[in-house]
Amino acid sequence: MATLLIRNAALLVTMDETRREIAGGGLFARDGVIEAVGPGDSLPATADEMIDARGQIVIPGLVNTHHHMYQTLTRVIRPAQDCELFEWLRTLYPIWSGLTPEMVHVSTQTAMAELLLSGCTTSSDHLYIYPNGVRLDDSIEAAVEIGMRFHAARGSMSVGQSQGGLPPDRVVEREPDILADTQRVIERWHDPKRFAMQRIVVAPCSPFSVSRELMRDAALLARAHGVSLHTHLAENDNDIAYTREKFGCTPVEYAEQLGWLGRDVWHAHCVKLDEAGIALFARTGTGVAHCPGSNMRLASGIAPIRAMRDAGVPVSIAVDGSASNDSGHMLGEARLALLLQRVAHGPTNGPSAMTAREVLEIATRGGAQVLGRDDIGVLAPGMAADIVTVKLDEIGLAGALHDPLAALFFCHVPRVSHSIVNGRVVVRDGQHATLDLPRLIERHNVLAARLASH
Repeated sequence: MATLLIRNAALLVTMDETRREIAGGGLFARDGVIEAVGPGDSLPATADEMIDARGQIVIPGLVNTHHHMYQTLTRVIRPAQDCELFEWLRTLYPIWSGLTPEMVHVSTQTAMAELLLSGCTTSSDHLYIYPNGVRLDDSIEAAVEIGMRFHAARGSMSVGQSQGGLPPDRVVEREPDILADTQRVIERWHDPKRFAMQRIVVAPCSPFSVSRELMRDAALLARAHGVSLHTHLAENDNDIAYTREKFGCTPVEYAEQLGWLGRDVWHAHCVKLDEAGIALFARTGTGVAHCPGSNMRLASGIAPIRAMRDAGVPVSIAVDGSASNDSGHMLGEARLALLLQRVAHGPTNGPSAMTAREVLEIATRGGAQVLGRDDIGVLAPGMAADIVTVKLDEIGLAGALHDPLAALFFCHVPRVSHSIVNGRVVVRDGQHATLDLPRLIERHNVLAARLASH
């Protein structure tokens, strides 16, 4: 059985029930599961894989709960640089109609490589457009190769412009085909066991691109198979106006009518969630993927995360698609979440502040809760060996070593030293161990240029 030993950390942050922070700490894992966490003298002396974390901070791997990885191919497309959400989508839908299976595979690995270098070990991805033979399998196979823990969301769009939806008719699918393929990927790929590396999520794209019937039937399908549900909700003012005009209710009321509330559901953005919506989310345990960078980029607003947290809503952090962020840096996204709540809600030492330790909790334990997992987000015995280490001798951390945990979010960290997923080292000394990154970037840029000229 493969064993892993990390020792001599300047600081090991467990995020366990007591939020222990252990100077000089380490951990021991066997077959991808942590067996012991504590001071160095409490751990075994040897293992198959040994990492000396001297001069480094060790944290649980971060959990990214919303992404559109194919969008790494269309970062900063000029016509879409200064648009709000709906116009941004109308500009990019025709370009995305040129996606191919290779583009999805390569862009998935590019996005995951960026996430792994920025502290993320588990990610969801919401793929909702399937032209030219694209399948969800293209992204799942890419994740298997790179070694990332993955929740693949089988997205969909079924209501085109001719029926009053936002996307062009040529990029939508027939609803029977959507449901059939969703069931296929669940049966092929979903693993419900603890420590699963692949799980499937049922994820119609949004109220403005699918019908009420598909939302209802998708929820029934998901619950028949015991998988999670995910969609976009209440992202900006136009999103609210569309739902009111088409369905005569608020987005949260729409979700409630169709069975889209509960501990097996999480919604992306929720920038415009009102007090009644927050209370309903809290009462039902419905989760939120907070995407501060994308919300800022598209001028959607500042999500009321402080109010959600205070009410008991499960909140996580997500980078969103790399054409609306346009970054996939998970530590960077957590930093934005920390600072943006301070902009919105008052003094740093008042009741509305968000602290560095709270934002790490949201990015680890919060992400695990939203994804319905009890095996990630914490460094403790019985938990997955999903671990990140960061060197503290970076210039961006100089002068901040009196609180290295806070430094991760107040300061700038260009890339992590190690990312370990399920006990396997996938980033070692700041370099990917499971792929040829320069070659991947080169191919990704070729494909991006091809797609942009489509």
